[in-house]
Amino acid sequence: MVPFTIEYVFVLIGAFLLSIVLTPIVRFMAFRVGAVDKPNARRINKKPMPSSGGIAIFLSFLISTLIFMPLATGKHSFPISYFHYILPVVFGALIVTATGFIDDIYELKPKSKMLGIVAGAVVVWAFTDFRFDSFKIPFGGPFLEFGPILTFFLTVIWIISITNAINLIDGLDGLVSGVSIISLLTMAIVSYFFLPKVDFFLTLTIVVLMASIIGFFPYNYHPAIIYLGDAGALFIGFMIGVLSLQGLKNSTAVAVLTPVIILGVPILDTVVAIIRRKLSGRPISEADKMHLHHRLLSMGFTHRGAVLVVYGIAIVFSLIALLLNVSSRLGGILLLVGLLFTMEIFIEGLEIWGEHRTPLFNMLKFIGNSDYRQATLLRWKTKNSKH
Repeated sequence: MVPFTIEYVFVLIGAFLLSIVLTPIVRFMAFRVGAVDKPNARRINKKPMPSSGGIAIFLSFLISTLIFMPLATGKHSFPISYFHYILPVVFGALIVTATGFIDDIYELKPKSKMLGIVAGAVVVWAFTDFRFDSFKIPFGGPFLEFGPILTFFLTVIWIISITNAINLIDGLDGLVSGVSIISLLTMAIVSYFFLPKVDFFLTLTIVVLMASIIGFFPYNYHPAIIYLGDAGALFIGFMIGVLSLQGLKNSTAVAVLTPVIILGVPILDTVVAIIRRKLSGRPISEADKMHLHHRLLSMGFTHRGAVLVVYGIAIVFSLIALLLNVSSRLGGILLLVGLLFTMEIFIEGLEIWGEHRTPLFNMLKFIGNSDYRQATLLRWKTKNSKH
């Protein structure tokens, strides 16, 4: 295990300070170029807010990884240089961030935005080792290795999915930045201590990204003075999608499940949104106000209270991911079953599936309640007789 030396600590401090210094500059620039979120029916802000704050995070990450980190790692012996390791990832992230920045100013069509994300993902697939080229079926299943064509599609689909999932939860001040910090901290711990094949450069990249977001966080926490914008949400989502690939391609079930659980909040919110819209007969791409943070606000939570609840859920997912790495197979299965059961109760309690869509609650009411069972059967017979 490679130790963290003082040089790496200085790099993290540099990334943090760069983000703190660059954010006010980016805020001023956002007003000048028109990267401003104006109030409308879909947005929560009541006054025009500067967007594209993620540019500060991206620039901090870029300078730290292309200049500071190569200087720090150059004093040690590694098979390849950190600069060559990270350059293609930064280039892919540049494409995605630029796409988000243009969208913040001109509001691109969904297809144009998707094209930018796909281009960034293709760069990563073509020039790095961050590829979805193998997968271990959890709990005793086989280890699968994929050919070049399937690897390409799985890699691109995974990066697109995580990027869009992070972007979807960007609805409240500090929500994405806070959840991302929690997820990245957990990813760093897992990559350094638990992955079967230690990739020290992966851990360094994760913590540099985390330090860059932490520097931006005070400006973005409620009441925010600048938003991440699509430039920031897409950049963070893209980087998390890329960095989490190393866990998916390992030969142990725990390593495969860990990144999925760590990213539980955005993945769960996205999956539920897709199912909810399909059940309602609406297009998957159609926006609504039924996401987790929207439902919390509708229940009377304050802006900050809703964000803290989501932080708490993200911490629970992260703790379960860490516990999974030290649990037996049976313990891991019980953890996952308990997590799924608890999250279903939470989702139905907030009616995130949609109004009156509470299958688990209905099943629990059905068990041991003859009156409810008879009433349900009567409603079912009446409904079918009409057809």
